[in-house]
Amino acid sequence: MRIVRLDPADTDAARACHVVHVAAQTADDPAEPPQSLQVFSAWLRTGWGGNPGEVWFVPGEMDGDAVAWYRIELPDLENRDRAFAIPVVHPASRRRGIGGELLRHVLERAKENGRTVLDTVVLQGSAGEAFARHAGFTAGLAEARRMLDLRKVPAGQFARLRETAAGKAAGYTLVSWTGVTPDEYLERVAGTFNAMNDAPRDEGWEEDIWDAQRVRERADEILRRTDVRGYSVAALHDATGEMAALTQVEIDPGIPGWGYQGLTAVTRPHRGHRLGLLTKAAMLQWLAEAEPKVDRIVTGNAASNKHMIAVNETLGFELLEPGWQFHQIPVSDVR
Repeated sequence: MRIVRLDPADTDAARACHVVHVAAQTADDPAEPPQSLQVFSAWLRTGWGGNPGEVWFVPGEMDGDAVAWYRIELPDLENRDRAFAIPVVHPASRRRGIGGELLRHVLERAKENGRTVLDTVVLQGSAGEAFARHAGFTAGLAEARRMLDLRKVPAGQFARLRETAAGKAAGYTLVSWTGVTPDEYLERVAGTFNAMNDAPRDEGWEEDIWDAQRVRERADEILRRTDVRGYSVAALHDATGEMAALTQVEIDPGIPGWGYQGLTAVTRPHRGHRLGLLTKAAMLQWLAEAEPKVDRIVTGNAASNKHMIAVNETLGFELLEPGWQFHQIPVSDVR
């Protein structure tokens, strides 16, 4: 079986891999739509969070086709002992040993790049989970998905929740922006990203340490490369100017009815003031005006993150099952 490295400039190969992505997403997880070709192609080049990586694919019998692919993430700042990949096989080409061959290839690439652990994530109860367990992966952190159906929300609900939260948040001012992070907020946004380091995580994961340069160069890369529309709402502490909370949502113009929740974080010194609820309610009010076609928003949290789950459920988010679960395997287990 041929496994070929994808040239980032090869738009035909990226399109072929996207066809596999669409077919696999439709078969395995119809609860969410597949990424648009534009966003998918940008992600192949940059990954999420700017981690370097490689893309490999299995060509089909016809020119311009593919039957399987993966992107291996190779973190270069923290967690340099780890790699991350999700092998994807077209549903019509499964049960032919392609997934196993692709996994062995992933593990070899991880080993050649000096990694000792391979991480992946699969839908709970799916064929992907069964494959991971059969291959020897160990299950780790479970992540619950939730969806907010804006068509079910009573009129004025977010305004009421925002007002309630604001009563607990005296001394804070909300600011917002669209697109990439303004220069004046880069350092402060980095601080809110770092606040995520005390969120639940699997043992062995190092903390991601953000600064202004990393935010500028990596956090907003998808926004720079695509037409994705990004929205950010932050709470600033009036007395110090510190960014106390931040929430972000992105809209893929290829699927305009869906919004995707990014980070929501409250820094430790400012917790207990309902800032998570305040910023998220303000965001939903804003989106109702700025993105009237959006009627569903998806978010994910570690299943053990009771505080943020409570905030989301107050806003009306409901479980979207199945959830995701992280798995890992030692790279030395190549077989």
